[in-house]
Amino acid sequence: MNKKGLHINKEAIGEMIRFSVVGVLITVIHYVVYWLLQLVMNINIAWTAGYIVGFIVNYYLSARYIFREKTTAENGAGFGGAHLVNYFLQMGLLNFFVWMGLSAEMAPVGVYAVSIPVNFLLVRFVFKHFKREKTKEEAA
Repeated sequence: MNKKGLHINKEAIGEMIRFSVVGVLITVIHYVVYWLLQLVMNINIAWTAGYIVGFIVNYYLSARYIFREKTTAENGAGFGGAHLVNYFLQMGLLNFFVWMGLSAEMAPVGVYAVSIPVNFLLVRFVFKHFKREKTKEEAA
């Protein structure tokens, strides 16, 4: 307990710090791929290509570094599902911000501001769910 009576979960804080480090790296990778490709192709295709590259790196780092789990078909499918939701959220936001008048170079700032916190919650749920399931199986 801290002085104000709030319980601080050190594991959750560690996850948030690790998520932030990985998130910055993935965001940079995604944005660089997107930025380079949007110069020569449709922004939606460029965004998707950047997302795919970032997704591959993100899955491995999320499993191993953030949540300290093995990469498995089960958590990979859950991670993919969470990211599918995130991908459509990002595509919608990207097109919305461009429609609102932001440049193709600046629209991702708004996209990331909304989608990164949502993505953390979705991915954290996936890895925590599979960790609970694995613990139940081991106890049986």
